[in-house]
Amino acid sequence: MSDTSRTSGPPAGAPFGLGHTDDLMSFLAASPTPYHAVAGAGARLEKAGFRQLTETDSWDGGTGGRYVLRGGALIAWYVPENATPHTPFRIVGAHTDSPNLRVKPLPDAGAHGWRQVAVEIYGGPLLNSWLDRDLGLAGRLSLRDGTTRLVNVDRPLLRVPQLAIHLDRSVSTEGLKLDKQRHLQPVWGLGEPHEGELIRFLEEQEGLPAGEVTGWDLMVHSVEPPAYLGRDRELLAGPRMDNLLSVHAGTAALTAAAADDELPYIPVLAAFDHEENGSQSDTGADGPLLGTVLERSVIARGGGYEDRARAFAGTICLSSDTGHAVHPNYAERHDPTHHPRAGGGPILKVNVNNRYATDGSGRAVFAAACERAGVPFQSFVSNNAMPCGTTIGPITAARHGIRTVDIGVAILSMHSARELCAAEDPYLLANALTAFLRD
Repeated sequence: MSDTSRTSGPPAGAPFGLGHTDDLMSFLAASPTPYHAVAGAGARLEKAGFRQLTETDSWDGGTGGRYVLRGGALIAWYVPENATPHTPFRIVGAHTDSPNLRVKPLPDAGAHGWRQVAVEIYGGPLLNSWLDRDLGLAGRLSLRDGTTRLVNVDRPLLRVPQLAIHLDRSVSTEGLKLDKQRHLQPVWGLGEPHEGELIRFLEEQEGLPAGEVTGWDLMVHSVEPPAYLGRDRELLAGPRMDNLLSVHAGTAALTAAAADDELPYIPVLAAFDHEENGSQSDTGADGPLLGTVLERSVIARGGGYEDRARAFAGTICLSSDTGHAVHPNYAERHDPTHHPRAGGGPILKVNVNNRYATDGSGRAVFAAACERAGVPFQSFVSNNAMPCGTTIGPITAARHGIRTVDIGVAILSMHSARELCAAEDPYLLANALTAFLRD
């Protein structure tokens, strides 16, 4: 069976097809943390001719691609030859973080002959999906000299063992009940815990002398690689698709748009951290990073306050995040007239209470981009009796006064350690984003 038999194929003339989904799988596997994700996206931008800027340096107003990294966030943009100081921006917004288990400041724990790692719950993960799964450990190490280093132990290292049914016979009838403090601490060895042994293990993994690591931001991840699934391999199963799927598509769309030097807008990718816990950080969508970078870009091109105001007034952002495909076993949880299907193209998210930022004019913008790309799209709205989630969309719109539209890809098992989508939807999204950035 050939790979092309997995899907119905990309739209005619589209820049991305199944190879995009293959590449997404590699990106997911190489990005166990937000820090790895932005480093990987930055490397792809560098290959496309973009140049990294340092925030503490003076910026020039030259044309071409630029990007900024801060922690687990990335802002990248491309200034075409015909840009003026008041040229508006076209922004693809996404987030780099996913719900998971993160290592506490005093990580060395254990009891009853088991060595464990103390973890804290980040965001809103499906806790049961982390049980009885082989887990690695990755993140960012802060060194004594003030530098940081990425670390990734991408092998079975930890496991959160579930209680045997013999000791909880009601679990099949009453459901699994997990205490976040007592039941989610993974094991990683036998014997008594010793203070400092986890960080010393990571120092040895990185060839660092003892005591070199003075700070850390570490999290666990499933080491099972992404995979095509199903009889015809038309499904994609993998970790962190919420929302690295959008980060990957946005990176691909920006590099494709940068091949055109007569763009009417300045295309931008804004990939934020900390969306899963409210976006309130210096690298989150509710922080100043995006506004500061865009304003500095205007000023570097010789603009002032009036140019900034004009540019922002003409700017549009597509906030791209995963959404809910109709679940075949729980269809009653969805709105009865809105059933987004996997494989049906990207979704347009609407909520009249501004949990999503889409309005009618925003719908028209996205519909036009999809039409130009030859990509179908679907509408998503929550069941009135169910609470609606939210995204970086409303935050971006309110903080910067930028017209924003919420979109994404429909998936199942959102916030699981392993999520599921149609294999063709990632490249349909990338093609729509490219058309949006190119106008």
